[in-house]
Amino acid sequence: MTAQPPITCSLSGPELTKRLTEMRDLGRDALVSVSREGALRFRSDERTRERLEAIVAVESLCCPFLAFELHEEDDELVLLIGAPDGAEPIAEGLANAFASARTR
Repeated sequence: MTAQPPITCSLSGPELTKRLTEMRDLGRDALVSVSREGALRFRSDERTRERLEAIVAVESLCCPFLAFELHEEDDELVLLIGAPDGAEPIAEGLANAFASARTR
């Protein structure tokens, strides 16, 4: 049985602020929709894919308890963020960061 990583983010306050800004900027530039289930759908182009892959890579390091899935579906990039019990608010916070620029 594999031990679950602790539910804690390793980013400092300034690093977290910078990361959330990157997510908000990407959401403003390319987010198409957010499903009721929390799937984030982005415009599918090479630059958006690169930005999403970079965010997924660094988020996987600082929050290893989260599960990120990025795939293409219906000509859009779809990002799913999974969380173990107790970490759902963190996953929701990341999804909200992407969507925050669209709701202003």
